[in-house]
Amino acid sequence: MSEGTNGPVVVPAGTLIEPPMAMALNVHSSPGVYALLLGAGVSIASGVKTGWGIVEDLVGKVAAVRDPDDPDARTKAMADPEAWWEANIGEPLNYSTLLAAAAPLPSSRQAMLAHYFEPEEGAEDSKGPTAAHRAIAQLVKRGSIRVILTTNFDRLTERALQEVGISPQVVSRPDQIKGSMLLQHSPVTVIKLHGDYADLEQRNTVDELGDYPEELQELLDRVLDEYGLIVCGWSADWDKALVRAVGSTRPRRYPLFWSQYGRFSDAARNLTAQHKAVVIDGKSADELFTGLVRSVEALDRLTTAPITRDIAVVQLKRALPDPVRRIELFDLVEQAVDQITSRSTPEHKPVLASADPRPATFEPNVLGYRADSDTLLHLLANGVFHDDGTYDHLWQRAVTRLVRLRDTRPDNSNGFLEKLRHLPALLATRTIGLAAILSDREELLIKALYHPEWAYPQSGGPQRGPTYYLNPAHVLDATFMHQVHPAKNGRKHPHPQSDWLKETLREPFRLVEPSDIAYREACARFEFLASMIAMDAHPDLLAEPWSGEFFFDHIWGFNGDGLAAAIEAELTDAWPLLAAGAFGGDLSRAKNALVKLTAKRVHRVL
Repeated sequence: MSEGTNGPVVVPAGTLIEPPMAMALNVHSSPGVYALLLGAGVSIASGVKTGWGIVEDLVGKVAAVRDPDDPDARTKAMADPEAWWEANIGEPLNYSTLLAAAAPLPSSRQAMLAHYFEPEEGAEDSKGPTAAHRAIAQLVKRGSIRVILTTNFDRLTERALQEVGISPQVVSRPDQIKGSMLLQHSPVTVIKLHGDYADLEQRNTVDELGDYPEELQELLDRVLDEYGLIVCGWSADWDKALVRAVGSTRPRRYPLFWSQYGRFSDAARNLTAQHKAVVIDGKSADELFTGLVRSVEALDRLTTAPITRDIAVVQLKRALPDPVRRIELFDLVEQAVDQITSRSTPEHKPVLASADPRPATFEPNVLGYRADSDTLLHLLANGVFHDDGTYDHLWQRAVTRLVRLRDTRPDNSNGFLEKLRHLPALLATRTIGLAAILSDREELLIKALYHPEWAYPQSGGPQRGPTYYLNPAHVLDATFMHQVHPAKNGRKHPHPQSDWLKETLREPFRLVEPSDIAYREACARFEFLASMIAMDAHPDLLAEPWSGEFFFDHIWGFNGDGLAAAIEAELTDAWPLLAAGAFGGDLSRAKNALVKLTAKRVHRVL
């Protein structure tokens, strides 16, 4: 629990702080201090009826059965269920007698109630937790909320908590209170003030809601006294005992936040005035709680030191298989991209230089872009390798953002330095491509090597794919790369860009591919496939291969025993790249691209 010198931090809401912002600041600064009070408005979006709605419906069904010849019997009974019940059954309406009349046997009663609360066959996505329930589960998971009071007797809150791996302590009957764990010792306690839908002790009618059993009243009073309160979806129209309990609470230690959507009842207005509540008006339950989650997560980012690369990879691996943590995964990648873009301005990476100091500026820029990209490259290598395709759009979004670093055209820029602004996009694209090959997901290369298209701003030229504008020869000047990455034997690398890329990207792949041989083979295959696509996707004058070690005989092959022959053998209608859309899905185009690439190699060797 985050505390100040005298206890949990309380941030008052005034005219300078909007009510939702004040609530987020208080919840973030004092985790576990605020309890939720949830009414029917929280579950309404799920399609589950309210307790009183079910009572009305059941009374209507009883009326229809009692008077089958009257087509209006059901409608008339539902207009005033309590009056109809007393007049026709001869006793006050309550949940127990209603269920006994409608479904006398336990099995039939359970089936009847399940119809109102459980998804129907073939409609598993109906009557499920809403966005509000799932956001509440996230607040519980992070430790912000530990007590939930609810007037609802559905199980949507419990189901949402179970979805994120939390087993809540549920109190739905007074006899459960004595043996329950202390509130402060339980990860979360759900107190169902009106009972659970399967309980005969459920409270629905006006008389039933007039008083609570002694044990439940004591527990409720303790929560209202010891915790701050966030009210959502509760009208305070019918729950006399709950209105009385909230109203009789002594002056509050912590603010009361009351979210109201629609009509504000007199009872609610009196309670908010009595407790000087912070009223949040006009937000649905989904909007309130999803907004609260976003706000406390934003505050986390402000108060938490930047995570290291290795911790980011650990968090990625934890979030990747968990659909509930998709926003966390998105934020991890976005923050890594932000780290690059924020340091890619001319102040950090100069694009202006005279002829003399160009080499001195070129190398620091290359090494600077690589250093800034380190966290992203590790996330991409591990993320793409372990992903099953669910987050392909996220990996591609990172590249798209980096490609746009050259969407502006600086005046008087040096061409060699200006082209380097695409180096982060090249590093990211190559990392995605290598991870796709190593994980046997080569269909992902279609996204990585065909999208996004880009044209230099104000050039008037057509947009082209990454195999053109991210060709290492177009991003990294060969002459300067000899100085950045000199050969150890005193000679020059035949393909300095490829050699440097292969060496500098080895580290991000250590966890997913420990074999240096397998890594080098993936590099050669990636450059080969990228070059084939370049041969097909661009006019002959612009079709240039991504030159690399694959051009050498020991990789290309002798007498049909190398990489070229292996890929040629793959060129059938069933080739995954072709099936995914490469070469327009045309096998003859793929074969022609290989012929063109072979001719380029022969020309360069000669």
